[in-house]
Amino acid sequence: MTAPALILLADGAEEIRLLRKRMQMQRPELPVHLAFLDQCPPSAPQVVGALASRGIREAVFIPMSLTHAVDVGQSASDMFQRVRAAHPDMNLAMARPIGPAAELLSILDLRLRNALSSCHALELDGLVLATPDSGDVRGQSLIARRARQWSSHHRLPVAMASVDGSGSSIVSAINLLREQGRRAIAVGSLFLTASESFMAAVEQALSAGALTISSPLGADERIVELVMSRYSFAAMDMLDAVPADEHLGDDVITSSLELIAL
Repeated sequence: MTAPALILLADGAEEIRLLRKRMQMQRPELPVHLAFLDQCPPSAPQVVGALASRGIREAVFIPMSLTHAVDVGQSASDMFQRVRAAHPDMNLAMARPIGPAAELLSILDLRLRNALSSCHALELDGLVLATPDSGDVRGQSLIARRARQWSSHHRLPVAMASVDGSGSSIVSAINLLREQGRRAIAVGSLFLTASESFMAAVEQALSAGALTISSPLGADERIVELVMSRYSFAAMDMLDAVPADEHLGDDVITSSLELIAL
């Protein structure tokens, strides 16, 4: 019994391809695939169809959203239902999204330091935490917590912003800080990839007079660790769902131990 295939579910971007490549190099025994929710191929049905044709019967989807903590989103949910209906003989699972985990702040700080160094900024008295959207209810709560943690760490005021209009815009967040007397303001982007949404954030930040905006988090090792954590929980849940008579045999025991070690 082999471990389920891992499918990164995201919008198409080069950073996701680099992330998959890094994961596959680190865990060559684990099938790691990409499936995109936008128009970029391959789609989830194409990936699952290819797995099925090779006799693979188990797979775990990992939604690569940094703003959703529980809800995978309507497009991902609809896709998952379609794929399950098309492959009733396969055991498929949807893991929790990556979400706004605390570990992301360390990556964000590194990206922002690099951005500030590139623009030769000598002073900073305000920060904006920008996200592509406001996420689900739990994600919103966690993003607000991350903003407070970031503010406490740097001893600077942090205003929150989202690009899709579901919350304050980057321009509004910068203006809010300026009303408090802040002038040297930088934007930290809680984006995974250089998506269209991120490019919109860059345009908004610079047009509003921000010193700089950090680059996307990208294929960082800590992102890999978060993916593997989500995968391990979902894979173990799948193992627990196997009927009792299928748990017999040393090969199954070994497989479960391998999953625990992921």
